[in-house]
Amino acid sequence: MSTFGDYTRNIGLAMAGKSPWGNDGGDKPESGSGGESGGDKPKGPRNPWLPGGGNGNAPEEPRRSANIEDIFKNRGKGGGGPGGPSFQMPRRPGGKSWLPFIIGLIVIAGLASTSLHLVAAQEQAVVKTLGNYTRTLSPGLHLSAPYPIETVDIEDVQGVRTVRIPDSGQEVKLILTGDQNLVDLSYIVRWNINDLEDFKFRLVEPIETVSEAAEAAMRASVAEKELDETFSGQGRASIEQDVRERMQATLDSYQAGIRVLGVEIEKADPPAQVVDAFRDVQVAEQNADAARNQAQGYAQQVLATAQGEAEAFNKVYEEYRMAPEVTRQRMYYETMERILSQTDKTVIEADGVTPYLPLPEVRRRSTNPPTAVTPAPNSGGQ
Repeated sequence: MSTFGDYTRNIGLAMAGKSPWGNDGGDKPESGSGGESGGDKPKGPRNPWLPGGGNGNAPEEPRRSANIEDIFKNRGKGGGGPGGPSFQMPRRPGGKSWLPFIIGLIVIAGLASTSLHLVAAQEQAVVKTLGNYTRTLSPGLHLSAPYPIETVDIEDVQGVRTVRIPDSGQEVKLILTGDQNLVDLSYIVRWNINDLEDFKFRLVEPIETVSEAAEAAMRASVAEKELDETFSGQGRASIEQDVRERMQATLDSYQAGIRVLGVEIEKADPPAQVVDAFRDVQVAEQNADAARNQAQGYAQQVLATAQGEAEAFNKVYEEYRMAPEVTRQRMYYETMERILSQTDKTVIEADGVTPYLPLPEVRRRSTNPPTAVTPAPNSGGQ
């Protein structure tokens, strides 16, 4: 019954706004209900979260609320608790710490990593001492002063690098040709490093310089060609060679330390807005070429015939000059033979001439046999 009574009492205190664990020091103790005088000491069960109150004989300490200092004060005692076991670094003989040695090893390792350099076979490196260029390292293992006294920058000098113009495949790069037409060109420039010192320190933006030099050289080369030459394989090869030479001359004048290996035209098309008209023009040009070739063939045929006839006339004339009467008579006979062979008329001279055999009439009758005449049926009285 006492337990049930205490429980109901605590509930009543909680509903009245008072702590069931006693007075926190601000309120006055409750008195009178159990026949006990209140005094200054709180009544009721002890708060388990507060420090211990001593043994049963010692007077109980005044109760107070727990604070954050009490919690951390208890965690630091005994080398354990909620914070886990404490760690202590082992000490050198004599009780001194190893920490200075560890820090020294870390510093030495860092300096060694910035002083030892391995340059591959296709690479070179430039060394800057306090920000100024001092030397170039060839392939191999090299030592330098630690950072930041000397800095080493390694570059691949034999690898082929490419610059694509335009950068995006969807972008249009229109260039004016020598016959005032526009052509959409895209091309690739392959290059590598010829002199690493010049490449590093002569130009601020060497790759951008390569791109600009390539575009300038391409525009100059295409301006010297006609539109059809930019589409043909031979014309493209000529443009690529011309662009490479122009680029190399420009970059050498800048002392860029760059070697241009080659230029390749990927695409040479008319602008997209005039593709249909351009195709119509191509068809018309092909038709014109076909008509032109046909006319030239006919002219050559007529000319050959005329030359043959002239050659034959010259031969007859030579014969005529040597024997005019004989030649004239022969030509007369040949002419009459050619004419009379095409007519059915028979020319008979005066009396005493033997008639000739009518061969043309015989030949015509042989080719056209006479039709057989069907006898009429006999209508007699049989």
